[in-house]
Amino acid sequence: MIFYILTIINLLTFFVFFADKRKAIKHQRRISENRLLMLSFFGGSLGAGIGMLIFRHKISKKIFLVKFFGILVLQIILVSRLK
Repeated sequence: MIFYILTIINLLTFFVFFADKRKAIKHQRRISENRLLMLSFFGGSLGAGIGMLIFRHKISKKIFLVKFFGILVLQIILVSRLK
């Protein structure tokens, strides 16, 4: 069950990164960085990472990357403690 939930969250996060990149290109109102990070925090970090690489989105914003990798480290610690 958890696998399906994480799959859905990661797909959603991936497409949100895609949508934000399109909005950036079209100079439209953007999706907030907090929302992008929140999706990553709640299980969408794989989808966010893949979206960042494929769409080359948010990869030059150092503070965003620091926060994103902080979330990854926190998730790795939490998962390792569950075992």
